[in-house]
Amino acid sequence: MKVFSIQPAAKPASKPAGVPVRSPFPVALRALQSVERAFDRAFGTVHNPWHNLGALSYFFFWIIAATGIYLYIVFDTGVLDAYRSIDAITAQWYFGGILRSFHRYASDAFAVTMTLHLVREFLNGRYAGFRWFSWVSGIPLIWLAFASGINGYWLVWDQLSQFVAVGTAELFDWLPVFGGAMVRNFLTPETISDRFFSLLVFLHIGLPLLLLAGMWIHIQRISRAKIQPPRALGWGTIIALLLLSLIKPALSTPPANMMVAPSNLPLDWYYLTVYPLLYAWSPGRVWALLGASTLLLLLVPLLLRRQRAAVAVVDLANCNGCGRCFNDCPYSAVTMQPRSDGARHATEAVVNPELCASCGICAGACPSSTPFRSIGELVTGIDMPQRPVQGLRSELETALQRLAGKETKIVVFGCDCGVTVESLASGDVASISLICTGQLPPSFIEFALRNGADGVFLTGCHEGECEFRLGHVWARQRIAGEREPHLRGNNVELARVRLSSASLAESRRLAEEIDAFRADLQRLAQQNGRKPQDEEVRHV
Repeated sequence: MKVFSIQPAAKPASKPAGVPVRSPFPVALRALQSVERAFDRAFGTVHNPWHNLGALSYFFFWIIAATGIYLYIVFDTGVLDAYRSIDAITAQWYFGGILRSFHRYASDAFAVTMTLHLVREFLNGRYAGFRWFSWVSGIPLIWLAFASGINGYWLVWDQLSQFVAVGTAELFDWLPVFGGAMVRNFLTPETISDRFFSLLVFLHIGLPLLLLAGMWIHIQRISRAKIQPPRALGWGTIIALLLLSLIKPALSTPPANMMVAPSNLPLDWYYLTVYPLLYAWSPGRVWALLGASTLLLLLVPLLLRRQRAAVAVVDLANCNGCGRCFNDCPYSAVTMQPRSDGARHATEAVVNPELCASCGICAGACPSSTPFRSIGELVTGIDMPQRPVQGLRSELETALQRLAGKETKIVVFGCDCGVTVESLASGDVASISLICTGQLPPSFIEFALRNGADGVFLTGCHEGECEFRLGHVWARQRIAGEREPHLRGNNVELARVRLSSASLAESRRLAEEIDAFRADLQRLAQQNGRKPQDEEVRHV
């Protein structure tokens, strides 16, 4: 039986690895990764909320939608009926009240995960180049999300709703198109009609629908977008919302009264943060803050742009149209189209330069990327000009020659976006860095072991933090034999292969893991070449 698992991330190295150019704020990124490691220890890597912020945002949206449908069914539109119907729903604590609280707290959680997702992507530098579309398309979602939440407060028509309505009217009245007409709607009770609440209900349905459409557009350039959290995390989230709803149910303030100015209101800081500014600033300054913040976010890809790396190149003479590069591309940059060179194969791979992440995962998936091919110049079906497979084979051959004669020979394959592996090289350890862990064809592991290496150590970005989303996932599945091209277990003693992961803040343990790997290889050598009954790539 062959068992395969991923090793945990490593501790900081005595010689700290440099942060890749992708991060504009390396100190903040290291601090974020330290926080994420603490959550790893509490929740496990797979169920770490920081690794599922986008999926949790979708999850909260569906909770909001499901609970909102029930609330809409029992809600009465009208100046007097709105508050009474909401109050009746809340009084039914065992069902209606819980659903109202679910609706409220899931909305707050949606705002939190959306904001943290934005901050995390920014600190990781994921906004420029091929990612500009996802970044820019996400900015309008912020406006739609907050507009939906603020509009929801109006429907309750309590004193907090009155405060929000008047504040919003003052903001819009500053704009020339309204000319003071908005505030006049809230001067007296007589100016508010039942039709006004019908309009609010229409907006509270329409805005979330626009938000959902925007969320769909937001992920269009991402292959296998993660829109569902792991089941355990999802159920844990529901239980947490249930407990919060029972312990602190969402309640209304007294009913709105346009003849009285409300005070001492319990403000929802997740959605209503901007409203206290109306007491200190003019509406024009508030609009200036909102507009400048939005414009700055939209310009981030231009202000912090970097030189674009070379994109993948297809060589039709070596492309058989198998589609593995198409299946493995994290950003749908590779498509399969009818053959253009008259070859017997039906299709060929075509790369869209605008979508290509220059990660090299496609080269690792190509069946022609094998170092065992008996040709002088190794040309593969799809390759990276800046890090071709031929250069990788030459570098591996040189490393194996340098290790010749050493007692225990280890080849370390690393990732340019993870811990710098050059610092791990020593007398019996040779290191080779890839664009991404997923760029490594599994046949290179077999090639190294059959040509003198005692063990192969593969490391990359921390689990759940791959710079190119799926590199570490595909590498693990290829070595485990779960994905083509896979490592041929009948030709490779899997005890000689180890897969690790490490964030930039945890580089020290990599050296310790290599030391432990060396000791395991020495014990294996003492078995006089006898192959263990249970081969294992161990989780240390």
